[in-house]
Amino acid sequence: MSQTPRFPLPDLNSLPEDIRAKVLEVQEKAGFVPNVFLALARRPAEWRAFFAYHDALMLKEDSGLSKGEREMIVTTTSAANHCLYCVVAHGAILRIYEKKPLVADQVAVNYLKADIPPRQRAMLDFAMKVCLASHEIDDADFEALHAHGFSDEDAWDIAAITAFFGLSNRMASFSGMMPNPEFYLMGRVPKAK
Repeated sequence: MSQTPRFPLPDLNSLPEDIRAKVLEVQEKAGFVPNVFLALARRPAEWRAFFAYHDALMLKEDSGLSKGEREMIVTTTSAANHCLYCVVAHGAILRIYEKKPLVADQVAVNYLKADIPPRQRAMLDFAMKVCLASHEIDDADFEALHAHGFSDEDAWDIAAITAFFGLSNRMASFSGMMPNPEFYLMGRVPKAK
């Protein structure tokens, strides 16, 4: 596979001001610009819609899912969709939120053998069914979530995150988007001060 994206990344200074400001904000916080922010900026209206929905799902304050659990859903289902970019990028964020350097690799390879509690396993069971066989979801799937304290609203969040990142996975894969090298060590080694 080529290490060069199929679509050239736009120059930061050529972007509309609102997008440029957001990218610079992310760069300030992360120390680098994740490739997804530039790759999708080639179409500003789609960039705005994508990140508005991303933020609504992933930064939601009143969710029964922790930020780490949301990233765990992304990492696990992105692996099922064979999306290198999202597994690496969101796996890095997962390691940081969960403060567990091994968890992202475990859930990406086989969440059923990962060192996670039964609650998170039930969450990932549901996410994987949405990812691979959403047409088969039935009451028993909701009951399995309820048994671990998840509400129907939590089920919606799990499904929405899975579905949204299904789109993201496909866009990243078809466009040849590669993970930034910085993601590979995040959450594995202490951050340089």
